[in-house]
Amino acid sequence: MKALILIGGLGSRLRPFTLNAPKPLMPVVNIPFLQHQIQQMKAAGIKEIVLAMGYKAGMFRKILGDGRRFGVRLRFVEEKSPLGTGGGVANAAALLSGTCLVFNGDNLHDLDIRGFLKAHRRAKAVVSIALTRVADPSQFGLVETTPQGKIRRFLEKPSANQITCDTINSGAYLFEPEAWKSIPVGKPSSLERDLFPRLLSEGKPMLGFVSKRYWIDIGTREKYHQVHMDLLNGKAHFASIPKGRRGSVLVAPGASIAKSAKLVGAVCVGPRVAVGSEARLENCVVLEGSRIGKRASLKNCVVGPRCRIGDDASVGDGAALGEGTILTDYSRV
Repeated sequence: MKALILIGGLGSRLRPFTLNAPKPLMPVVNIPFLQHQIQQMKAAGIKEIVLAMGYKAGMFRKILGDGRRFGVRLRFVEEKSPLGTGGGVANAAALLSGTCLVFNGDNLHDLDIRGFLKAHRRAKAVVSIALTRVADPSQFGLVETTPQGKIRRFLEKPSANQITCDTINSGAYLFEPEAWKSIPVGKPSSLERDLFPRLLSEGKPMLGFVSKRYWIDIGTREKYHQVHMDLLNGKAHFASIPKGRRGSVLVAPGASIAKSAKLVGAVCVGPRVAVGSEARLENCVVLEGSRIGKRASLKNCVVGPRCRIGDDASVGDGAALGEGTILTDYSRV
């Protein structure tokens, strides 16, 4: 089975971090987010993965190469203009064959891929959608199913009195050729708003596969911080998480931490980061090449690559510092 990962978006919700790099290449616990998905697919026996690229496409080839170091073959297809999720699948159709696994490049999902495929084949579905349960269904498009898992209808961000279930589309799919070949080529379209409702109206068999495993959309600054806290605190377990974690603290090789500095709670320190004496880092993420001054304080925040945080400076709850930010001594953010 081949796989396709849709990574054509601009990542605008995750700015300022995506101004210079596409979202799927942003580090999550010190490795590119996309690498988590690739290694998850590899563990399920998938040998060939197609990347449907758009924004800053050249960076994917440069950083990921041909996939050999991950034990897979990576193939690339580029959109000349944004095509949406449906158009992205159609644009990659020449590289697909047979049953195909499709992932959105926004979501980290500890999905049981083998179990998903088994259920898909047992149901003889044209499309299967992996679903996850959420506490507040009003914030999402819901997927309503029968007790047997057959998809009954789609509800787009329903009001309170319209909510009939708590299962949402998790951004992982299994497609038979009948489905992906039916998407118009070269035209922007959406899987969620165009293809899936059309297939349902045509009476095509569609399965909803409910996963109870970890899932998160990393597409916002808040969720990008949260995914680090979740992984470092052991709320999800991925084989791709780098070695070297001590409790809930992960420090990349080559980082320099002063002996008198304090790392409290869940802390991720990237490569070539330097943390000064008596600095305090609590529940935060510091990306590659940043410098944290003496007695500086970071709490519940994300510091982007190559930032300079001065002595006695403070970065507080919810702050997101873009690449190259400079905070002078005693500054407060």
